[in-house]
Amino acid sequence: MPKDKERRKYPRIVDDRISLKVKSDTFDSTISQSLNISASGVYCKVDKELPLMSRVKIILMLPLETRHAEKVIKIDTDGVVVREHPVIENGKILHYDIAIFFDNLSAKDREIIKEYIENKAK
Repeated sequence: MPKDKERRKYPRIVDDRISLKVKSDTFDSTISQSLNISASGVYCKVDKELPLMSRVKIILMLPLETRHAEKVIKIDTDGVVVREHPVIENGKILHYDIAIFFDNLSAKDREIIKEYIENKAK
């Protein structure tokens, strides 16, 4: 397989306008900021370390712009932390970047995310 072949099932976009809350049994983040999103997961910043394979609850707040106003669609789902690393500056951990795979996203919510991505990619 060529190196540049995209392996992802769904396209992703860089988008830091999505607010989200990430919770687990031992972790309750403040509102986090997305770095990128696809219909299969989100890459985001959190303020505390979350171990790999941690099961989490996620609340996504997608900002949708219409002709007349901006509204926010709330999506509640479950996920699994599949990547995590600290962001360090001058020897101090600023935050953690984590990738979360959506493992319980409804078909309706997946379509909402796909439409959001398609609209942003235009």
